[in-house]
Amino acid sequence: QVQLVESGGGLVQAGGSLRLSCAASGRTFSSFAVGWFRQAPGKEREFVAAINWSHGNTYYADSVKGRFTISRDNAKNTVYLQLNSLKPEDTAVYYCAVDLRYYSGSYLPNGRYEYDYWGQGIQVTVSS
Repeated sequence: QVQLVESGGGLVQAGGSLRLSCAASGRTFSSFAVGWFRQAPGKEREFVAAINWSHGNTYYADSVKGRFTISRDNAKNTVYLQLNSLKPEDTAVYYCAVDLRYYSGSYLPNGRYEYDYWGQGIQVTVSS
């Protein structure tokens, strides 16, 4: 079992920044994928970014590339999502998730059904 707890969300003006955290517990992490997704009202949950826990390689959705940065702190068992240059369309509930399959290369999953465990989600609201 893996428990994931997100924090760091809130209300910010367009152009501002936030840093989301995803604290993980329950097992020792290896070359798993940790991803961030988001879901706006009335829309499907969409992929935002992913990182390989051991190797550190990353993958981003085109909509956030260059604005968001995913990183991890292995000692703290925590994954971060730095959100810069925020836009009103970034408003959503953000979720972190873990895919427990082993990833040795550059590939990282971006499908929500590939992830095994999810956090409870945290609201990010960007005002115009």
